[in-house]
Amino acid sequence: MDPHGKSSPTPRKALVIGGSLGGLFTATALRAVGWEVDVFERSTADLDSRGGGIVLQPEVLRAFSFAGISAHGALGVRSHDRLFLDHGGEVLDRQLMPQTQTSWNTLYAALLDHFPAEHYHRGAALSGIEQHEHTVHATFANGRKAHGDLLVGADGAGSTVRQLMLPGVAPSYAGYVVWRGLVDECRLPAAARPLLHENFVFQQDRDSMMLQYMVPGADGATASGRRRFNWLWYLKAEPGVALDAVLTDRNGKRRSHSIPPGMLSAEQERWFRQTAAARANPAFRALIDNTDQIFVQAIQDLQVPRMVFGRVLLTGDAAFIPRPHTAGSTAKAAANAVALAKALDGTADPDHALEIWQQGEHAQGEQMIRWGIRMGNRIMGIAMH
Repeated sequence: MDPHGKSSPTPRKALVIGGSLGGLFTATALRAVGWEVDVFERSTADLDSRGGGIVLQPEVLRAFSFAGISAHGALGVRSHDRLFLDHGGEVLDRQLMPQTQTSWNTLYAALLDHFPAEHYHRGAALSGIEQHEHTVHATFANGRKAHGDLLVGADGAGSTVRQLMLPGVAPSYAGYVVWRGLVDECRLPAAARPLLHENFVFQQDRDSMMLQYMVPGADGATASGRRRFNWLWYLKAEPGVALDAVLTDRNGKRRSHSIPPGMLSAEQERWFRQTAAARANPAFRALIDNTDQIFVQAIQDLQVPRMVFGRVLLTGDAAFIPRPHTAGSTAKAAANAVALAKALDGTADPDHALEIWQQGEHAQGEQMIRWGIRMGNRIMGIAMH
């Protein structure tokens, strides 16, 4: 008997490609309805935060509840007001808008702790997929083979599953990037604290936007003094020479869409800090001055024409990459996972269930993409075509 009261005499098996948040949301949700699940992650090492802070959306809490995950302590940090500052640091507008922010590390640790370690396989880079009748066979670069009733591509923006199923579909560059950083709460100078402490703060210019909010510490701590300030600054970078410079790391390697913490080139770091000195308000300058490892990501758009290919399917950022202004990427992956588990729970016809699941999730993905593009282009002063 599974946790939802359904009898499962012959458990079906799912292969989940991608061991980050999207993959673990899917894996824990399917296990909650009686499926056997193996997760395959291409990285050989433990994953760490590439994205920093995340706004904690209701869909994430629903996914935790559905999977029976009880977090140890608070999942996030509450913010109270939304503040809009000018270049000099004066408050242009203040709105009471409570919400909770969490971090990639916090969610990942809670999900991974709930999933059996023996079914989480690192160093497994997918190389091929074959379907036979109602089974899926996966092969991996290390020679491993696996088979199941379902294969879920939850392997993010650079999805191998998507490349195999939809070889002509790839993310497109939106025309701007986001520079990011994290600062331990205890490192921020006292003069910058009154505006930033437990508030969601913006500086909006004609063609850029900077914002910050507090998130748990690197160890998931939410106690005062042990948290972090998470900041983001959206700036334009024209395709070609300008974007190439941003995405070339300290070793001279041109990365596909992001430079991780610690790998920013000295030239780009110098340019960015000079830009911040000239354009950021004093509180935000204090954040940037106290950030040791700045990282940067190109903003991308992606939507797939379909999410289901027989017994192979795409979820999360492998299917749709929403602009970060929606605060919807993690929530979308969580919602995809719960909807999938509910659709498959107890069904005698998984293929029909997958088609029904696709109809609802694809429509919602398209809606989020459209909303994010409109919002992002308006924020950045980019004309719609």
